[in-house]
Amino acid sequence: MTANAIVTDIRAGIAAGQYRYGTRLPSVRDLAEQYGVSQQTAAAAYAVLAALGLTRTAAGSGTTVTAGPAADAYLGTYSPPDLAQGKAWTPSVPEGAATEETYLVRQSTAPAEWANWGLPEASSVVERHRVRRIDDVPVQHKLTVLPYEVANRRPEGHEGLPPMLAPVGAPPLKPPHGVRVADWLGWDVARTTCQITADPMPAAASTALGMPEGSPGFQIVSIAKTADGSTLYVTVTTAPLHHRVTMEIQG
Repeated sequence: MTANAIVTDIRAGIAAGQYRYGTRLPSVRDLAEQYGVSQQTAAAAYAVLAALGLTRTAAGSGTTVTAGPAADAYLGTYSPPDLAQGKAWTPSVPEGAATEETYLVRQSTAPAEWANWGLPEASSVVERHRVRRIDDVPVQHKLTVLPYEVANRRPEGHEGLPPMLAPVGAPPLKPPHGVRVADWLGWDVARTTCQITADPMPAAASTALGMPEGSPGFQIVSIAKTADGSTLYVTVTTAPLHHRVTMEIQG
């Protein structure tokens, strides 16, 4: 078992109220025995929990829970979305230069946890992995997952390879100016749900960003669905916690 898996398990206990605010957690030695791992792995798990603000470790008093049960903040529904105002991840400093690269495209089968996104376990999907850099330093990992039948669609009149199946290194295919990608590809997007959390980074994101696996970061999951509730695509954006995520609501 990895430190990430231990973090996930303890976080679930905190969210469910199993480990209440102020509860003292097992010592590093006891945690290692409980999960059958080394003390180094157990200590790494506690370090991630502390970095996420879920626990506090102090000499003489051990590790205690500093967060309450999970709660959701629903900011409302706004329609239609002004997608023209959306911007890619941009540098906070004016002189920074942002670039983006697709480094992996593959067909795979959806793992069990993706069922929460509306992608049935073992269903055929296409993954597209991108990394964004500022001044050649990786700052963001972006995973786009689509059901294979969605990725295989071609824009009207397009005879080449479907854009979402274009391999790494292929010239980028973009819709005509002023046309949304979803409209260009014939996707009937009825609504998009965004979930923003602070979580240990997945292995692919950690590797792409050159950070230790399990480092805490923002995870922004956007799920686009049709009117009948089918998932068209999911994007998972991962970035270090010192970045900023903003949303402007006008009304």
